[in-house]
Amino acid sequence: MIPYNAPIQDMRFTLNHVVGLPKVAELPGFDAVTPDLVDAVLEEAGKLARDVLAPLNWVGDQEGATLENGVVRTATGFRDAYLKYVEGGWNSVPFSPDYGGQGLPWTLALPIQEMWQSANMSFSLCPMLNQGAVELLTAHGSEEQKRLYLEKMITGEWTGTMNLTEPQAGSDVGAVRTKAVPQGDGSYRISGQKIYITFGEHDFTDNIIHLVLARTPTAPAGIKGISLFVVPKFLVNADGSLGDRNDLRCAGLEHKLGIHASPTAVMAYGDNDACVGYLVGEENRGIEYMFTMMNNARLGVGMQGVAIAERAYQQARDYAKGRVQSRALTGKDPNPVAIINHPDVRRMLLSMKSQVEAARALAYLTAFALDNAHNNPDAEARKHYAGLNDLLTPICKAWCTDLGVELTSIGVQVHGGMGFIEETGAAQHFRDARIAPIYEGTNGIQANDLVFRKVIRDGGAAAFALLADIKNVAAQAKDGPGDDLATIGTNLQAAAHAVEQATTWLLEAGKADPVAAASGAVNYLRMFGVTIGGYLTAKGMMAAVEQQRDPSADHKFLDAKLVTGRFYADQVLPTTLGLLKPIVEGHRSVMALAEDQF
Repeated sequence: MIPYNAPIQDMRFTLNHVVGLPKVAELPGFDAVTPDLVDAVLEEAGKLARDVLAPLNWVGDQEGATLENGVVRTATGFRDAYLKYVEGGWNSVPFSPDYGGQGLPWTLALPIQEMWQSANMSFSLCPMLNQGAVELLTAHGSEEQKRLYLEKMITGEWTGTMNLTEPQAGSDVGAVRTKAVPQGDGSYRISGQKIYITFGEHDFTDNIIHLVLARTPTAPAGIKGISLFVVPKFLVNADGSLGDRNDLRCAGLEHKLGIHASPTAVMAYGDNDACVGYLVGEENRGIEYMFTMMNNARLGVGMQGVAIAERAYQQARDYAKGRVQSRALTGKDPNPVAIINHPDVRRMLLSMKSQVEAARALAYLTAFALDNAHNNPDAEARKHYAGLNDLLTPICKAWCTDLGVELTSIGVQVHGGMGFIEETGAAQHFRDARIAPIYEGTNGIQANDLVFRKVIRDGGAAAFALLADIKNVAAQAKDGPGDDLATIGTNLQAAAHAVEQATTWLLEAGKADPVAAASGAVNYLRMFGVTIGGYLTAKGMMAAVEQQRDPSADHKFLDAKLVTGRFYADQVLPTTLGLLKPIVEGHRSVMALAEDQF
């Protein structure tokens, strides 16, 4: 497997010139985010990703995690790598200094997370789920819960999990059967089984803090009767020390297509009717609270799609430069050339590069909106950015993870037959990527969330506000110097118009015929994702043109930005126009077959 190097130059360019990290640094509490700090953080994170995590990716895939007598052992080197990660303070980057965090913005934390995910996707799942658990307890936990758990979870001394899914329920969280019976002393007895629990059991830390959805005896049926509980592996004494082992266990590990080194646990609670849990917030509000963690995880999973595609791109690029096969189409030299000289290989590599860079910008923009939604001192600005973050989160999760699968598949194709052979590592990226469109809400669920909760619910306000920005950037690009900017401006304008038409149709159809709206939801999300990618690509191209005026700038990098952006304009943006009819007319056939005709 080809070594991984974090694309720090593109990360820095995207943060500073496309997304607006300097504006985040102006928000209250983020004054420490200087250019020197950003550079130092990115460089040091890149070293850990390259030197410690990436070399374990292949080992973890081959060994996996093992369960022996109730104890989970992670793959060789993983525990030591986690200890280095914790010692470096990386787990605490975006969290409140009140509990030992560094208080840095998500706009900086997410690029760091990208590095862990590119280097070793299986490893990265543990800190990603833990950070969501920290967010949840920070927002909804009692003062006592925060005092007992947050500091150690923020340092990484303990980790957290998300326990939603049950065998009979799947994505229908309202169908969970896990029980929580009050004991009269403030605690509850938890009993039931959960599946697909990422790092539900492992050997990284002494304690694991499970966040578990369950029903109390008097709870109403359905999703409104779900409560949330803290269920620690070891009970925690009042002074913060570890107490008795709780009545919970890992009953098995799932055998998966990819992410083999991530222990995906079947968790059994209360086999001996002695599993202790503590209510978070109020009864029957568990789903509301859990969405804090799920939305955090959805942003992280969207970033995974970008990260795994970046890793696959680097490997495909380096392989194409070294693999010699067939003579060039032009010239008289009969000798074979490196396959990167063949047009179709160039097309595949540019498909990967251009869309990775566009998706990276979308993920970073979502984090930028999140920081502003929480920290902007202006109330109207906070409201605007909260709406933008709500709109972008399902697009980021679904579009970026669909790209992760698509682009890692192209990476296999660049390798040809060698891509189908495990030893090259290209197949592992493809296998690892495949889970991301499924977990944290399948991409079909994300599309429905986008259409019904994020567009129809507010009458399209957030969508139309973003489209106004997109059309403004398209107009600027059209008026900018050079044919490259004019092309992306023209094609971005056409894409934005198509999204506008689709949005208007959904607003009308969604209330009258929700089945019709749902039938086009996935195509609508893809259309919007591609268009936002074009919007951010255009911003990057305009910034590159501006920087080219500086003789000391890296003109090779800036020229590549323009060529890559032009490819996106020529090859990717026009696909939005073909999605309009499937969105507004495709429902006529989607539900036409009777069930017994399948």
